[in-house]
Amino acid sequence: MPIRPAKPLAVALVLALGATGAIAASAAETAIATRQAGYKKIGASFKAISDELKKGSPDTKLIAANAAVVNAQAAQVTKWFPKGSGPEAGFKTEAKPNIWTDSAKFGAAAANFQTQAGKLQTVAAAGNVDAIKAQFRATGGTCKACHDVYRVEK
Repeated sequence: MPIRPAKPLAVALVLALGATGAIAASAAETAIATRQAGYKKIGASFKAISDELKKGSPDTKLIAANAAVVNAQAAQVTKWFPKGSGPEAGFKTEAKPNIWTDSAKFGAAAANFQTQAGKLQTVAAAGNVDAIKAQFRATGGTCKACHDVYRVEK
């Protein structure tokens, strides 16, 4: 039986399906990289605030600037977890699958973080160190609560 050349439509379909897979992988990889970068910004800002609060005379302007970063990043958290960007994507991520299977609770935890981050920015802008310390602990508590449930331990 002679070998017939592939039909152009079949070849196009195979190429399109292959490209779709590459695009999907790229989208998941991009989402994971975006959220990791965002969380690194949050972590760096939290560290900067913490370091300042340990000083005898904290720089409240530096704290306020970092609180603004935390608040801006907090507003993005739910956008960092599109469907298909979890462990099933095949890329390194510390996100647990229950972020997507229990999205209502994850959304509530993210909203709580956003609320507390907003309060942190407001309190930090006012410059009262004792109030900043209290709100910093409250905001950090929302991070821990979420990590305990939705993040794989390192």
